[in-house]
Amino acid sequence: MTRKFNFGAGPSAIPTSVLEEVKEELLDWKGKGLSVIEISHRSDDYQELALKAEEDFRDLLGIPESYAVLFTHGGATLQNAAIPLNLSSKKREASYVNSGYWAKRSIKEAIKYTNVKIAASSEETNFSFFPPQSNWEISGNSDYIHITPNETIGGIALRDIKEETTPLVADYSSSILSEPINVGSFGLIYGGAQKNIGPAGLGFVIVRKELLGSAQDFTPSVMNYSLLEESSSMFNTPPTFSWYVAGKVFQWLKGKGGLKAIGQINQKKAKKLYDFIDQSDLYANKIEESSRSIMNIPFLLEREDLNSKFLSDSSRNGLLELKGHRSVGGMRASIYNAMPEEGVEALIEFMKLFERENL
Repeated sequence: MTRKFNFGAGPSAIPTSVLEEVKEELLDWKGKGLSVIEISHRSDDYQELALKAEEDFRDLLGIPESYAVLFTHGGATLQNAAIPLNLSSKKREASYVNSGYWAKRSIKEAIKYTNVKIAASSEETNFSFFPPQSNWEISGNSDYIHITPNETIGGIALRDIKEETTPLVADYSSSILSEPINVGSFGLIYGGAQKNIGPAGLGFVIVRKELLGSAQDFTPSVMNYSLLEESSSMFNTPPTFSWYVAGKVFQWLKGKGGLKAIGQINQKKAKKLYDFIDQSDLYANKIEESSRSIMNIPFLLEREDLNSKFLSDSSRNGLLELKGHRSVGGMRASIYNAMPEEGVEALIEFMKLFERENL
């Protein structure tokens, strides 16, 4: 069977070698005659797996001991409610940077549990750039500042982030593990696993321990960070299979040389694709260069009538899931860690040929 190139935004590509390991172990994990899916999360073997995955995650990101690492249900969307419930019990106010579709989703949810102040927005320019940190207007009463450093749909990013006096909370769903970050600049980092970590259903929260213990009284137990930390993320049955695969992805990343090495690869892939789009007469990327994502690259065809043909032809050539999100249209190539450089090169070659044949 020939593997095709999956440019989907999520659930997204998982390294082929990881999938092969999972396939090999699926029926008989560690010689036990059982699948890892069937093993109790309370068993010594699974506890060892979970601990190793957390250690590797900490290693890759350089997470200080002063931070708790939680593996959660519900991806990032559940955390849109859990964050204000856990962090906004004192002043009941939070500052949010409105940078695109997912920032707006976070704001919409947070309004239910705290008083949201918009610190900055690029909505007036159709989210063509990420609001510069120097322009944020942070309310002095805010319990935290929320940002979405990589907007999966819009393809904009903020990659150079400085620490703020108020705890900084960041949704890193689509750019976690893509390059080094300074965890110490944040009060809390969270996201879903289905981009750069593993299967959908798993979420992660990296939170400064001093921020724990202030959950609002009506916070559901399964969303209470203190309870999750006390139970090592096993207050109830966790997404065991996703956690297991995540552990293998962490090992794969370490084998690649860690985040510095994968970051260099990701920047090289993104530059190749952006450089081609920028010189093209058919394709265009409307995002300001300083705000371009290295994970999600949207592009428009100058002739919209060619969109359907582009998608059908690319699919026949083994280049899958290139359709842009319904809210912005066009195309989008998500080039997460598991997308090899040859996949980006194959896409560029196809785009060149398609342009020659259709202009």
